[in-house]
Order: sequence, then structure tokens, then C-alpha cells
Amino acid sequence: MSINKVIITGNLTREPDLRQTASGMAVLGFGVAVNERRKNSQTGEWEDFPNYVDCTMFGSRAQGIAPYLTKGGKVAIEGHLRWSQWERDGQKRSKLEVLVDEIELMSQSRSKAANAPQGGTGAESAQTAPSAAGEQPQTGYDGDLYDWDIPF
Repeated sequence: MSINKVIITGNLTREPDLRQTASGMAVLGFGVAVNERRKNSQTGEWEDFPNYVDCTMFGSRAQGIAPYLTKGGKVAIEGHLRWSQWERDGQKRSKLEVLVDEIELMSQSRSKAANAPQGGTGAESAQTAPSAAGEQPQTGYDGDLYDWDIPF
């Protein structure tokens, strides 16, 4: 038995690329930068080292989420790895990418949210920016919760 599951959070490194296959299926490609914290052996300081991950999403969900993704936006992704190999101009090339099963928007620019189409796949509805500047989204929490109210 083997397990092929990936969960990452990071920032989009470029604007998403939405295209279609010859059969008409939507294909969304984007990159995510995931930071790894390491201690610099020379200075003793902790530093962030980015890892760049190529991600691909297919179908109507890819088409629905594309307008909500912008460069720099923070996302959480769940998916699985796929390794591809091909030859171009006589050179063998390969790529390891994440095929996205689930995506959650963790941050979003207000201007992009206002311009994005309404409706969609539901995946993007969990994170939408407030419509007016300074307005906070409703959470259902009224502020009267104390530690002794929590049952665990």
C-alpha cells in the first residue's frame, strides 16, 4: 500500500493560467511558494527558504475558482503528486506537480473579490472579502465566551 497525499499552504507565485484541452476540459495551472524555516549556520538566525510548487486543477471547479486567485494570495491546497516526463528538442524533461483536489482561499484582495463573478463552485465562497472597506465578515461570535464555557 502506498499513500500519495499532499497538503500545503503558501502564496501564489504568478497569476493563474486557465486553458482548455482539445476536448474542452478546463485546466488551471498556478504556482505556490511554500517557505521552509532553517537556521543559518553562519549567522545563527532563522531564515525562510522558499520552495516553488507547480499545481494543476481540472474541470469546472478549476474554471470556477480561477477568477478568485491572484498572485500573492495565500491558499491552502490538498492534492496528490504526479510526476511527468517528456522530450522537447531532443532533451528529456521532467516535472513533479501537485494535482489539486481541494483548495481554500486564505487571503484575497478586495478589488479582485468585488470584480469576481457571483455564484461558482462553493470552494471559493468560504473566503470572500467584505464588500465595504472596514466592514468585518459575520462570524456568529458575539464575544461572550470564556474558558469555562468550552467543554474540553
